[in-house]
Amino acid sequence: MTKSLDWANLPFKYMKTDYNVRSTWKNGKWGPLELSDSEYIPMHIAATCLHYGQEAFEGLKAYTGKDGKIRIFRPDANAKRMIATAEYIFMQPVPEEMFLEAVKIVVDKNRDWVPPYGSGASLYIRPLLIGTGARIGVQPSDEYTFIILVAPTGPYFKEGFKPVSVMIDRDHDRAAPLGTGHIKVGGNYAASLISIDLAHKGGYAASLYLDSGSKKYIDECGPANFFGIKNDTYITPYSHSILPSITNDSLCVLAKEMGLKVERRKVPYEELSTFEEAGECGTAAVITPIGKIFDATTGDIFTYGKDGKPGPWSEKLYNRLRAIQYGDAEDPYGWVTIID
Repeated sequence: MTKSLDWANLPFKYMKTDYNVRSTWKNGKWGPLELSDSEYIPMHIAATCLHYGQEAFEGLKAYTGKDGKIRIFRPDANAKRMIATAEYIFMQPVPEEMFLEAVKIVVDKNRDWVPPYGSGASLYIRPLLIGTGARIGVQPSDEYTFIILVAPTGPYFKEGFKPVSVMIDRDHDRAAPLGTGHIKVGGNYAASLISIDLAHKGGYAASLYLDSGSKKYIDECGPANFFGIKNDTYITPYSHSILPSITNDSLCVLAKEMGLKVERRKVPYEELSTFEEAGECGTAAVITPIGKIFDATTGDIFTYGKDGKPGPWSEKLYNRLRAIQYGDAEDPYGWVTIID
């Protein structure tokens, strides 16, 4: 039976649910997936995740459709990205089949926590992979723990699908470059916390980063990828240092489907003044339109949209993506996994 919660007003924060799923890699193999109702992890004080940052996480969502079926959006893409991240920092990757099975199990066992259709909320799914073996020298762990927890959440930004204001922080970088152009890995969000705090204190919803080398090109927002739209073209930054967003990848596909040109390239700072629409996109943010960008160093202000409303292309892309995620439209790309 679905839990009795104020689904329409859920914040985006952790909430305890019934179960999480776990497995441990040791002695050269992964153990079976196990259900747990504990919120804690027994861990050695010399675990490599604590000392050397051997840690990776993912984020994806499950939705209840009008037909009552639960749909998970693109879990295979998250599995592949976590494998790439694990390999880059020399962790034991979670096999794709195991990852997908764990996602299905944890959603099924917590189906009472999946928000109902029409509530605007979803079940956030957080896979976590950490090095738990004891090491003092800089070396990879000999033991890893894989966990998936879930929590029902509302919109990441309290404004929902309404334009937000963003501040450019030239003094801080989201993260050092990770990987190469063809290796899709995750990043370290802790590096963005100081900028996000400064933005919030200034009354802005998020921070926007320039490239760490030259400060000439747009990289991404703190919690999400950046995109701009002009001249019937969807433009999003290409950079080695930003998270390869699965949502952004999906929007590139949908933009082409709708007749837009798609460009993934370096986006110079000066181009901000030419966009007709701008926004952030990601699993948590979905599509969040940007109404204003403020450069705290130069005083430059860039505005988008009219009367505080999302731009027409942003709205079309948002509606198309949500329709596929909730099962209101056909899924021609095989993105959705249905939990029976």
